[in-house]
Amino acid sequence: MRDWQPFLGLPLWAWLFVLPTIVALACLVAPEPLGRALKPLQRLFDRIYLFSGVLASGFMVTILLLIVAQMVARWSSLTFPGSTEYAGYAMAATSFFALAHALTRGAHIRVSIFLNMGHHFGLWLDAFAMWIAAITATYFARFAIKTNIMSEMLNDRTQGQDFTPEWLLSFFAMFPTAPSEWGKLWAETGSDWVYTPVWLPQLPMSSGTVLLALALWDYLCRLLITRRASVTSEAVE
Repeated sequence: MRDWQPFLGLPLWAWLFVLPTIVALACLVAPEPLGRALKPLQRLFDRIYLFSGVLASGFMVTILLLIVAQMVARWSSLTFPGSTEYAGYAMAATSFFALAHALTRGAHIRVSIFLNMGHHFGLWLDAFAMWIAAITATYFARFAIKTNIMSEMLNDRTQGQDFTPEWLLSFFAMFPTAPSEWGKLWAETGSDWVYTPVWLPQLPMSSGTVLLALALWDYLCRLLITRRASVTSEAVE
């Protein structure tokens, strides 16, 4: 972890791994006060997980529309450059945005043979497995964000036939830019289409993994507060 630079006086790994672990241990030691304190935050998180699921379904519909557009273009003897790349980007966005929502609905594959050996044993085993999963997802999310940053620094562009309007790139460039620079940013924005920068289709990957890590830490705390698993599969008749 040599490249985990300090942030607000502490190494980044301390913020990402140690601090959430301390919060989880606090939920284990004092479940009632922590449960009351975290309840409003958990309601907000639930809405975020639901919104990510809606985004995933929207990108899934986008895949369908792209396939239909490809069919129409083929029947009309027209070309649809970049359609394959756009469909691939939509498929990746569908997968990653659905991760957190699927976890909260119990849709992830979980091997529960040892969890059925007893409530007390299964509780601690489930908590340990959730903690390991949260650490793994957090590690993945950190390097997914780092991949975005490196792609932007290298100005890496797609090698396919897909293009992106410059105004869309300027819109996303506003977030890491100071508000005083927004006027200059939009003044330099043209109406042309440019080769898609790789960081743009990578954004759903980093966003989805961040949401998954957040959901795992959240549900670990819920497990330690309520002493029962909050991740349950939906019954299908």
